[in-house]
Amino acid sequence: MATTDALTPERILEATEEVLRRHGPAKATVVDVARALGVSHGSVYRHFRTKTALREAVTQRWLDRTSTSLSGVVAGSEPPETRLRRWLAELFAAKRRKVGDDPELFATYMVLVGESSAVVNRHRADLVGQLARIIHEGLERGDFAPADASPEALARAVFDATGRFHDPAYAREWGDPGIDAEFAALVDLVLRGLRAP
Repeated sequence: MATTDALTPERILEATEEVLRRHGPAKATVVDVARALGVSHGSVYRHFRTKTALREAVTQRWLDRTSTSLSGVVAGSEPPETRLRRWLAELFAAKRRKVGDDPELFATYMVLVGESSAVVNRHRADLVGQLARIIHEGLERGDFAPADASPEALARAVFDATGRFHDPAYAREWGDPGIDAEFAALVDLVLRGLRAP
């Protein structure tokens, strides 16, 4: 039996993820999470005041894994064009891994993401912000051509244009033959559009 002294939000989120993997979102309850931790459900509620708050936190944690891994690309020292290409490739790879490595958990998170629009909106804003930092540096260095749009607007356009390769709505297509060539062709087109003449 775990003690509530050792109970942390991170331990609760880890247990919640495992309960979701086993039972799915429709059947996973706070009581199940508490049971997995060996504590009362009241102990879980001391850290997460509602079931919704717990589900949003576990969804945020899942999405943050992608954001965190991509932030290293943004901070890199490669030229902006190289970083932008790498960032898009790593985003696509991360999304594919989430589908392929644990399809049951991916399906569960798609339900949770549908319930957590504010969490998803923050995640998208973070990703677009990362793209904007790369594009801003490319504009400052003269690698990308100045445009009438701000780096943020350009980043949103790039994010939207590449949606087929990171939006979970397209997950069924990510294993199709030729998808990698289609991804590379789109990234080449995007970069040609940004590149200074």
